[in-house]
Amino acid sequence: MPEAASHGLITDPTAVFAFIAVVIAGIFWLSGLPRLKKFFEITPPVIYAYFIPTISTTVGIIPQVSVAYDWMTRYLLPTALFLLMVSVDLKSIMRLGAMALLMVVAGSIGIIVGAPVALVLFGGLLPEEAWKGFAALSGSWIGGTANMVAIAESVGTPDSLMGPIIVIDTVVGYGWMGVLLFFSAWQHKFDARTRARTSAVEETNRRLAEMNAHRHPTELRHAVFMIGMGFGAAALCVFVGDQLPVLGDPTIISHTTWAVLIVVTGGLMLSFTRVSLLEEVGASKIGYTALYLLLGAIGAQADLKAVLDAPAFFGAGVVWIGVHAVVLLLAARLVRAPLFFFATGSMSNIGGAASAPVVASVYHPAMAPVGLLMAVAGYVLGIYGALGCAWILGLIGG
Repeated sequence: MPEAASHGLITDPTAVFAFIAVVIAGIFWLSGLPRLKKFFEITPPVIYAYFIPTISTTVGIIPQVSVAYDWMTRYLLPTALFLLMVSVDLKSIMRLGAMALLMVVAGSIGIIVGAPVALVLFGGLLPEEAWKGFAALSGSWIGGTANMVAIAESVGTPDSLMGPIIVIDTVVGYGWMGVLLFFSAWQHKFDARTRARTSAVEETNRRLAEMNAHRHPTELRHAVFMIGMGFGAAALCVFVGDQLPVLGDPTIISHTTWAVLIVVTGGLMLSFTRVSLLEEVGASKIGYTALYLLLGAIGAQADLKAVLDAPAFFGAGVVWIGVHAVVLLLAARLVRAPLFFFATGSMSNIGGAASAPVVASVYHPAMAPVGLLMAVAGYVLGIYGALGCAWILGLIGG
C-alpha cells in the first residue's frame, strides 16, 4: 500500500471513526425523510454506507489505511453477528411450514450451484482472486449484508474487489427483484398451470396469526446491557478464534472464520433462552448499527477504480441469478409451490429482510411477515451455506 494511502484531511483514528459514524447517521436520517423514501427504496442505504466512505478516501478526506478500520473489522463484525443471532426467533421460523422453508433452502442451493457455474464461465475475464469476491457475494445472496462481510473477512476478499461486488449485488440483485415484482401479475395463471397448492399460503398465514409480537421502547439499561454483551461476546470469540488452527488450501477457515462461526452458533443457541427477549427492546437494531459502521470502514479501504471491473462481474451475476431461478423453479414444480413462495423464497436469499417482505406484500398484501421470517431463515442458513460455497469456489479459482 503506497504511503499516500495513509494520508488524509482526517487521520486521527478516533476522528476517522467519528467521520464514518456521522456519514452513516446522515444516510439514515435522509432515508427517513418522506420525500426521499421512494429514492432509498430504489437505491438502499447500504450502497451509500459503502460508497460515500470510498469517495471520501478517493478525494483525500480520510485515509485508505487506518488502525480505526482494523479495529472496526476485528470487533464490530462479531458484535453485529451476535446481536443479530440472539434476536432470531427460530421457533416462529419453524412454524412457517415445510413448503416455505423448502423454497428458502432451494434458493440457497441455487446460489451455491450458480456461483461455480458463473466463475467457470467468466473466470478468464475476471481478476485472479475473483473467487474471493464471488464468495463474499454468495454471503450476501444467502442471507444479506452481514453474511457478505463475514465471508469477505473469512476468505480475505481484497478491498479492490469489494466495489464491483457491491455494484453487482445492488444492480443484479435489485434488477431481479424488479422481475419478481413484474411476475406478480401472472401468479394466478402460473399457479393454475402448475396446479400449485395455494392453500399452503393460507396455512402459513394462519400460523403467523398465532404469533404474538411484543415490542417495547429501548431503555438506557437495555442499550448498555446489549452493547456490553455484544462487545464482550465479540472479544471472547475473537480470542478463542485466534487460538484455533487455519484450515484449507486456499484458506477457507481462518482465525476470523472461527470467531464468526463461534459467535453465530453461540448466538443461535442463546436465541432459545431468555436472552432472545432482547429483541423486544431492539437487539437487532444495535446489531445493524454495528454492521453499517463496519461497512463504512470496508468502503473506506476500497479502490474506486476497481468498479471499472464491474462489466465482467455483471455478466457473471446475471448467469448466477439465472441458475438460482432455475433451481427454484424446479423445486416449485416438484412440491407444487405457488409463485408467491417462488418469489419470496428467492428474495429471502437475494435481498434478505429488507426486500423479502416487500415482494411478499406485492403478491399477498397481508403476507409481509411471512417474507420477513423466510428472510431470517435464509440469514440463519447463510453463514454455513456461504462457507460451503466459498470452499467450492476456492477449489476452482484458488
